[in-house]
Amino acid sequence: MTEGRKMSKQRFTGKVAVVTGGNSGIGFAAAKAYAQEGAKVAITGRDDKTLAAAAKEIGPDTLAVRADVSKISEIENAMAEIKGRFGKIDALFINAGIGKFLPVEHVSEAFFDETMGINLKGAFFTVQKALPLMTKGSAVVLNGSINAHIGMPNTTVYGASKAALISLAKTLSGELVGRGIRVNVISAGPIQTNIITRMNLSPEEDKKTRDWIQSQVPMKRFGRPEEIAAAVLHLSSDESSFTIGSELIIDGGMATL
Repeated sequence: MTEGRKMSKQRFTGKVAVVTGGNSGIGFAAAKAYAQEGAKVAITGRDDKTLAAAAKEIGPDTLAVRADVSKISEIENAMAEIKGRFGKIDALFINAGIGKFLPVEHVSEAFFDETMGINLKGAFFTVQKALPLMTKGSAVVLNGSINAHIGMPNTTVYGASKAALISLAKTLSGELVGRGIRVNVISAGPIQTNIITRMNLSPEEDKKTRDWIQSQVPMKRFGRPEEIAAAVLHLSSDESSFTIGSELIIDGGMATL
């Protein structure tokens, strides 16, 4: 019964949803959820193969655009393609990001610039370049992280980049509220995505890492991408029309308990 009610929701019929980094993880889950609720969907990402596979699963009308959000010209090209296909944006989920972790003494200028270039610069300029396509009643959701709130070792640069997104949710809200555009941010805890797999750990190290992370979560499990997607859709739908400049923490209690 619950699943039937969920599938009957069509909050985004006639609307256009754009998800950066929509070819994997949380972004892919959100893009699928938007499509299931009636939206026309555009996704961006840096890998042609995973973009094509994601678009095929999301739906036949999905627009997949290769774009590196650390490069403003590629953001502009993506927005031009979205304008040409759909003409507008009603929901924008700024999800594209990078998570690399090093002790502070090992952080290089290149490492710093890469993280900030994608997580902060990319987010800011994606919003800026999307604004001409966004009208009154549209919404932006930024993908932050609880690492902005907890002093986890080896996350100095990553945590700072995500803290900046929480600030952006407030400052952009103050600037865009007069246009009827809402901005909010979600900050997730550990989620079942392939970020740990990308660390190229041995099987023993992988298990140890996953066990340690779960031990830090009061609910003793990883979150699911679909759980984060549900929050994203709520914050970009009309049902959250009085929510602005807010942060929704979804972490199984890791930073909140």
